[in-house]
Amino acid sequence: MPKASIPCYTCGPPNDGNTESAFYQCNLLLQQQTSMSDDESSTGSVPQENVEVEETTDLSNSDVCTKYQEASKIVNLALTGLISQCVPGAKILDLCNFGTTIINTQASKLYQKKVKGVTVERGVAFPVCVSVNDVICNHSPLGSEEVEPLKAGDIVKIDLGCHIDGYISVAAHTLIVPESPDSPPTSVSDDMGNVAVAAYNAMLVAAASIKAGATNTQVTDIVTKVAQSYGVNSIFSVRMHQMKRFVIDGVKEVALRHPTADDLEAGEQKLDECTFEQAEVYAVDVAMSTGDGKPRPGVLRTTVFKRNVEANYKLKMKNSRSLLAQVDKKFPTLPFTLAHFEDERGAKMGVTECVAHGLLTPYPVLHEAKDAKVAHFKCTVLLLPSGTAKVTGLDMPEYFKSDKKPEEEVQTMLDDIAAAAAKKAKKKAAKKKKKKASS
Repeated sequence: MPKASIPCYTCGPPNDGNTESAFYQCNLLLQQQTSMSDDESSTGSVPQENVEVEETTDLSNSDVCTKYQEASKIVNLALTGLISQCVPGAKILDLCNFGTTIINTQASKLYQKKVKGVTVERGVAFPVCVSVNDVICNHSPLGSEEVEPLKAGDIVKIDLGCHIDGYISVAAHTLIVPESPDSPPTSVSDDMGNVAVAAYNAMLVAAASIKAGATNTQVTDIVTKVAQSYGVNSIFSVRMHQMKRFVIDGVKEVALRHPTADDLEAGEQKLDECTFEQAEVYAVDVAMSTGDGKPRPGVLRTTVFKRNVEANYKLKMKNSRSLLAQVDKKFPTLPFTLAHFEDERGAKMGVTECVAHGLLTPYPVLHEAKDAKVAHFKCTVLLLPSGTAKVTGLDMPEYFKSDKKPEEEVQTMLDDIAAAAAKKAKKKAAKKKKKKASS
C-alpha cells in the first residue's frame, strides 16, 4: 500500500538568492556592467526576476537513484538481522528496537556532509513492525505493554522501511519461528505453504508487471489470478503505493483484488485506473490469507501514525499540543510509532485528540480470523530505463512449499523471473571471483 504548513519536501528547497550559486554570480556581474554604462544619476534599477532552480527528485537523477539503492541495502540488512533473532523466547519489543537500531546506525554512516548547511535526513521511513499469527501488520508495541514472546511455530511478519534524504525503500517478510536457531521448521502445514507461496509469487509477478505503460488494473488482475490458483484470498485493505521523496503513500495505488458489489455496498472504494511511468518508485505490498481476507479490529493498541499535513486544529490538551509539536519536528511526513517518544504516557494521552481532529492518520493493527494463516511480503521497485529493478525483499524461506500450480501465464512469468535472477547471480559470482583473483 496530506500536507500543511511545513516545508514542501517533494520539490526540494528553492534557490532564494544563494550568493554562492552560479546564477547569482552571473546576474550580479551583469547588473554591475549595466550600471557602469547607464547614467550614474539614475535612481531606478532594473528588477531582477527570482529564478527557482527546481531539484530533480526522481530516478532521472543518478544521485537520487543511489540514495534509493543505499536505503535498500539497509532495509535488506535489517530484515536479515531480524530473521536471525526470531527464536523462541524473543520479545517483540526487543525485535522492533533491534531493527530500528540497525536502520538508524547504518543510515547515520552515509551522507554525513551537510548540504547548504543542513544535515541530510536519514533513518527509519516506516517503523519496524512484528506481527504474529493472525495479526496481519502494523504491530509495534510500547514498552509498557506486555506482549507474549515468540514461541516455536509462530508465523511472524516483519515490516520496515528506511530513507536516505527522503528517498524511501521498504520491505516485508514472513517466516516461521524454528525450534532452535540452527534447525529450520520441519512441520509446515499445507495451508501455510499455500498462502506463503501465493503471497510471495504474487509479489514477484506484480513487481514484474509494474512497468512504464502498464496500468494498476493489470497488476490487480495478475495478483487475483495468483490468489485463485492457490485457493487463498488477498487482504483487501492492503494496497501497493507509489513512493516519492518523503511520501510513502503516493497518489497512484494498486489494489490486491477488485471490489465486489458487496464490498462496494459496505463502503469499499474502487481505485481509479492509473498508468505507470518511467522513473517512478513503488512499494509492492502483498498480504494474503487462508481466511476471507477481510481484516477486523483486535485487542492490540494502534501505535503507528502519520502526520496529516493538510489538517490544522487548535488543540485543547497540553499533552496533545506537546505530541504534535514533537511530530512536526521529528516526523513531519513519514510514519512513526509512539514508542519513539520518551514520555510514552503523555503520547498515549495526546494522540487521541490529534486523531479525533484529523491531525494524525492511524495505521491500525489489522487482524484476521484466529484460525487463519497469513503471509505478508513486500519489496521496492524502481522503474529504470533498463526496466523494472526490484531492490528490496529477501528470498522466500525454502520450507514454504505448495503442491498447487499457478496458471500458465503466471508460471511463464515466474520462470522468466527465476531465469533472470539466476543469470544475475552467476554474473555477480563471476565478477566476485575475478576480483578475488586479481587481488
